[in-house]
Amino acid sequence: MTTKLIKNGTIVTASDTYTADLLIKNGIIAQIGRAIEAEADEIIDASGKFVFPGGVDPHTHLEMPFGGTVTADDFATGTTAAAFGGTTTIVDFCLTTKGKPLSESIAAWHKKADGKAVIDYGFHLMIGEINDEVLAELPSIVKEEGITSLKVFMAYKNVFQADDGTLFRTMLAAKELGAMVMVHAENGDVIDFLIRKALEEGHTDPIYHALTRPSVLEGEATGRAAKLAALAGARLYVVHVTCAEAVQQIAEARMQGVDVWGETCPQYLVLDQTCLEKPDFEGAKYVWSPPLRESFHQEVLWNALKSGQLQTLGSDHCSFNFDGQKDLGLGDFSKIPNGGPVIEDRFSLLYSEGVHKGRITLNQFVDIAATRSAKLFGLFPQKGTIAIGSDADIVIFDPLAQRTLSAASHHMNVDYNPFEGMTVTGLPVSVLSRGEFVVRDCQFVGSRGAGNYLKRAPYTPLNSAAPAEIIDPVERV
Repeated sequence: MTTKLIKNGTIVTASDTYTADLLIKNGIIAQIGRAIEAEADEIIDASGKFVFPGGVDPHTHLEMPFGGTVTADDFATGTTAAAFGGTTTIVDFCLTTKGKPLSESIAAWHKKADGKAVIDYGFHLMIGEINDEVLAELPSIVKEEGITSLKVFMAYKNVFQADDGTLFRTMLAAKELGAMVMVHAENGDVIDFLIRKALEEGHTDPIYHALTRPSVLEGEATGRAAKLAALAGARLYVVHVTCAEAVQQIAEARMQGVDVWGETCPQYLVLDQTCLEKPDFEGAKYVWSPPLRESFHQEVLWNALKSGQLQTLGSDHCSFNFDGQKDLGLGDFSKIPNGGPVIEDRFSLLYSEGVHKGRITLNQFVDIAATRSAKLFGLFPQKGTIAIGSDADIVIFDPLAQRTLSAASHHMNVDYNPFEGMTVTGLPVSVLSRGEFVVRDCQFVGSRGAGNYLKRAPYTPLNSAAPAEIIDPVERV
């Protein structure tokens, strides 16, 4: 590996902003300081640029089967697009099958990623059932595989949905193992009824995807999950929060001392329910679950990010082509594959709509885009910050450059961009993963398979145990 010296950039972390040089050795940040004179194989001038830690995207779905098809981006195209967008670490969701060993699903996901990923990656693990076999596997999965987050679906009845008993028992097991429980929070039973009712009445257009999944059902499920987490004493992470009702439930639970965290996504911050009303089936491009909401929810979400009631931004990247995949739902909105392409634009949308427009601070941007996810998911301080000893995952970012989001220029393997024609301010110019360029001057220079699988640390509540080097005063007596 070469030694690199990044000079004259403005380094930004979740807590600090300052001008300094950055020395990288063997893929690690070795020195930070003013006017570093160390020898280096390469000197990169970052004058006029921000130097950010690489983004950490806590929510992706690459090469994932759903609704009779498979997402359009695999670990090669998906991680390449992520790198162009300033993201250097992703955590992807490993789906499981009831009745089959969890290890079998994990092996399948390793096979999908191995030799393809251009940036580092980890896995979350779906839990669809709890029984003696699952409980017996979980300790080794947490310890040996370093998978320390378990996902439970409260929606997609008869597909992914688990019942409350499964959720609660997963929480109890996770607490013992130091793992995080994640939930897709929607009331799947009621949604299933509303979908069947709409179809019986002849309502088949994409807009009915939103109308059959009202925000009150997301709020209800979020509150229910938070109460179960409180009862179990577990740590809870609510994925893709879209609405005021869910934000309120998370905020109230946190005020009561529940260890609950919330994620939202760029699409919910800048797009709204009217997108699903576009004619000629164009609305299918905007079918996510939970669905896009009425526009007033956007301000609630931005305020929640600013105030810390929500803490992270995931892409929920789940790309399906409009032609050949989304059109599986022609004549039946319930058969439209759920998801959209966001992995490449997550970082820039948060900066442009957040920092540039004055909704959040520069340091909040770094925390939301990188640091908080690294901390929550057992990757900090290896990932998510710029500090001596951390991986040299670096984004050199031009805050003045503008670009127009478009399917014609993006690097995702999908035939549309949900933000088509939108101009954003701020551009990741060069991106390094562990000290090596993946994107340089907006050109891809990375390598398939260069990304490493990340074994993540378990979660230990603060103050739950004294550091090993500190002797308990009682033992001294």
